[in-house]
This record gives sequence, structure tokens and C-alpha cells, in this order.
Amino acid sequence: MVIRPLRFNIYLLLLSVLGALTGCQTAESKRAHQLATVRLYLESNVEVVDHTEVVTICRSAPMVVNVINNPFLNESLVANASLVEEHGGFALKLEFNKLGQTILEQYSAANPNRRFAIRSQFGVEPDLKDRWLGAPRVTHRIKDGVLIFTPDTDREEAEQIVLGLNNLAEKNGEKLKP
Repeated sequence: MVIRPLRFNIYLLLLSVLGALTGCQTAESKRAHQLATVRLYLESNVEVVDHTEVVTICRSAPMVVNVINNPFLNESLVANASLVEEHGGFALKLEFNKLGQTILEQYSAANPNRRFAIRSQFGVEPDLKDRWLGAPRVTHRIKDGVLIFTPDTDREEAEQIVLGLNNLAEKNGEKLKP
């Protein structure tokens, strides 16, 4: 009987290297790669087939809003996201890059007293969430490219959204310098 210990050791070595390269991701590693989306939709006064959608926003006090199907702003234009303390709670602060700032200013100036319906997808597989976060009414022209609103999330979910948006902004080279 011939034993081939050398061949066995090479297979064991290859298997261990393969395991090290494709090993499990740690929670910190998943956190660093977590991404989130945020899309802003404009409220529509009329219902147009194939161009508008009726959506329900807020889980605790549902509100029905008719929105145009295509978002006018998305996560690729976010330069920074953060949570700010406000009235005993928190709000989500989105700062847009130059192009996003221009688009936000144009839409807010052209659509006074309409709502911006905000939708986000956040979290990590298998617990990925897709939710309407809010629909703040636009009362004035937003010149500085900063949108602050109270999201329909708990603090942990809001932190996931902020982390995901900031990771994406950094990946896209849009992250604002502190």
C-alpha cells in the first residue's frame, strides 16, 4: 500500500488558502460595504396612467400621496447624510452635490406646497428593507442643497440609511470633507 502524504498536504494547503480567501465576512466588513438608496419623487395633482402612482407613506399614520413614477433625485447625487437631533427625536439630513443642489433648488422653486415623497432601500441581505420614509411639504425654495426631514424609521434603521448613503458617496467620490 502506497501512501501519498505530499499530495494530501498540497490539497489541504489549497483548501485552507481557498477558505481564507473566501471566508466569512465579519459584521464590520459587512458594515463597511453596506449601501443604501434614497429617491425623491414629486407629488402629482392629477393621476395619469403609466406616469403616476398612488403610494402610502408612514406606517403609524398612513398618508396617501399621488407621485410621478420617475424620481427627480437619487442617491448618486448625495454628498453626505447625517442624523440631526430635533425636537426630542431625530431627523435625516441629506446634503447633495452641486448637480443635486441645482436640481433640488429648481424643483423646490417650481413646486411650492407640493410634497417630495422619499423612498429608501437599506440594510443587508437577507434583511433588506424597501420603504417610503416620508413626504415633507415644500414650503420654500431650497437653495443650499440640504434637505432635512423626519423619516418613518427607528434610530437603528436611520443609522443604516446614513451609513449606506455615506459609503456610496465615498465610493462615488462625492463624500464631503469634514
